[in-house]
Amino acid sequence: MKAFRTLCTGMLSLVSCAAIAAPQRPNILFVMSDDHAAHAISAYSDKLIQTPNLDRLAKEGITFNHVFAANSICTPSRATILTGQYSHINGVPTFNALDPNKVTVAHRMQKAGYYTSMIGKWHLGSDPQGFDHWEIFPGQGEYHNPVLYTKEGSKKYQGEYATELVTRLAIANLKARPKEKPFFMMMHHKAPHRPWQPNARLGAKWRTRTIPEPATLFDTYAGRADPIREQRQSIARDLTKTDVKEPRPEGLTGDALTRWNYQRYMQDYLACIESIDESMGEMLAFLEQEGILENTVVIYTSDQGFFLGDHGMYDKRFMYEESLKMPFLVRWGKGIKPGLTQDAICVNCDFAPTFLALAGEEVPEEMQGVSMVPLFDGSTPAQWRTSMYYRYYHDPGDHRTARHYGVRTMTHKLIYFDGKDQWECYDLVKDPEELNNIYTQPEAQTVVAELKKELARLQKELKDTENLYADPKTWPRASSYRKAPQRREE
Repeated sequence: MKAFRTLCTGMLSLVSCAAIAAPQRPNILFVMSDDHAAHAISAYSDKLIQTPNLDRLAKEGITFNHVFAANSICTPSRATILTGQYSHINGVPTFNALDPNKVTVAHRMQKAGYYTSMIGKWHLGSDPQGFDHWEIFPGQGEYHNPVLYTKEGSKKYQGEYATELVTRLAIANLKARPKEKPFFMMMHHKAPHRPWQPNARLGAKWRTRTIPEPATLFDTYAGRADPIREQRQSIARDLTKTDVKEPRPEGLTGDALTRWNYQRYMQDYLACIESIDESMGEMLAFLEQEGILENTVVIYTSDQGFFLGDHGMYDKRFMYEESLKMPFLVRWGKGIKPGLTQDAICVNCDFAPTFLALAGEEVPEEMQGVSMVPLFDGSTPAQWRTSMYYRYYHDPGDHRTARHYGVRTMTHKLIYFDGKDQWECYDLVKDPEELNNIYTQPEAQTVVAELKKELARLQKELKDTENLYADPKTWPRASSYRKAPQRREE
């Protein structure tokens, strides 16, 4: 890791020093949604929806194809993004609160002379620190008539819709920012988190659409470990009345009911996505009007991926691709050529080092990620990582997803459900939909052995060798988001 970090630091000094030296350091607008699967962005796949404003980031910047969440669940991912550390180091493996005394990238950007702000979904149990201004939802927040709170108190925005409100507040904050400083803004949408409540206009529009079904909607889970059969995030059986928002037609059973559930789920989910795309259009237009678009690094991502009927599921948590993969689009007129793609493996712990590198700051040793800036020209350094480590802790969680950890390379994936003592292995080249578990196949044993060796190497390198087989009751429980500050409404 040290050699890898040294390489990346050297690359940064060679390729981008002049571009990010003060006082020409870029502004950074980091836009993150909640549970937005990459395959619901037309820059990645045009089967489900057209997202012209998000696609603009790809056309005028760079599309990352292999960015992954180290722990695919909302609160841990957000903690990793802020700290540059994996869950076992930053202390947020489940829904427990982020220690308010923890030094985050916001503190470091503030110290570097950036105006820092946080607008929207925080979901970390404690109030934001290191931001000059913040206004956030309590806990999950609401789609309609949301409450947001600041250091001074809270306010209910009657008649407002969350995505539109976050956009308006973000633009207002940027208008009022100190113009003599570059800005670092984290703009976090609630959408498209469950229960997928679109605004009336887009909800009505999408209610008339028929959404293409994924090839694995009726996955039988043959040959897989027990956890995928035991999970409780099934399109067929686990969507609630709140999720589908209308009575199910009488007489629907079996595959017909699954199809009906899928359509209702996806119509609302994609309507929420369209509101995010409209928001990105507004933000880009504002930056253009202000004359600052070309020297603003605009990043769009999600806190993890999401199942869109893939393997018959919604939600995330599992290490399967649709849940593991994060969209990551970057536009920077002064620093990135248009239309680039990047296939290097990145992890969400790399985001904080990337922000610091863009600010011309050193990446502290305690951050486990590395700057992605050397990848912004579309090339990949020879010594860049060739694998990533994943670990999911929340067991038994809200969807009964068994705890597990594993390794993903460019060609294969190995998953270990340690509470079950069961393994899965996939050849991602021959089997990109992860339907054929090759773990016990004789011809795969050489690959399996290599993957186990790589998994052990990563655990040692990342200092995650303790409590790998611990009783899940010893890990923090999901509670803090339910205790999020509930400020008086004004």
